[in-house]
Amino acid sequence: MINSVRNTVLAVINKNNYGYISPSDFNLFAKQAQLDIFEKYFQKYNAQINKENARVSGTGLADIAKQYEEVISTFSTSSTLTRVSANKYTLPANYYLIDVVQYNPTGVEIEPISESKLRYMSSTLMSPTAAFPLYVQRGNNIDIFPTTITGVSDVSAFYIRYPEDPKWTYVSLSNGEPMFNQSAVDYQDFELPVTDEPELVNLILQYAGISVREGDIYTFGDREEQKEDASE
Repeated sequence: MINSVRNTVLAVINKNNYGYISPSDFNLFAKQAQLDIFEKYFQKYNAQINKENARVSGTGLADIAKQYEEVISTFSTSSTLTRVSANKYTLPANYYLIDVVQYNPTGVEIEPISESKLRYMSSTLMSPTAAFPLYVQRGNNIDIFPTTITGVSDVSAFYIRYPEDPKWTYVSLSNGEPMFNQSAVDYQDFELPVTDEPELVNLILQYAGISVREGDIYTFGDREEQKEDASE
């Protein structure tokens, strides 16, 4: 899909003699556009759930929330967390949202808790145990309680990851014109559904318009994106 998106973007820009987008600039714009759409999925999913609760959404093929959920689920993954020290573990570098943290020896879920509640529970009979463990997130690390949970493979996380950065790879021809090379080792296509191609084009056009200071490019992309949003 990434080559199709790039060809469309260049066609719009070249048609009006707005200039040229280098492969490196295109990849930067593509990365940001994909992130924008990725994050919108969570906002749209939440909006659809609210509509369901208000009984104003469809079902079956018209169940929009389910469609968003299916896209989001493609980014669901898991990994064993790296132990930093004692009961401290590092979250994956590519995590967007943590779904479940698990104590592997028993398969029990480790529940998240705030600092203030942890201090309260630690001073009562409700202290965390191996059967009912807790964790506190501190930056990109989590501290597991009770502190007896210290095994190097004791803790796993099930989470929603960020999409991989898209990269349009190429080889240069004798005249310097880049040609798409899908077999390059660092090639990476968009990870979004093909139905998002129009919105990717529109967003990249907006970024390109800002980059070359061409208001017409930005306006075109923004107008087309609003049409896409209005149709949902």
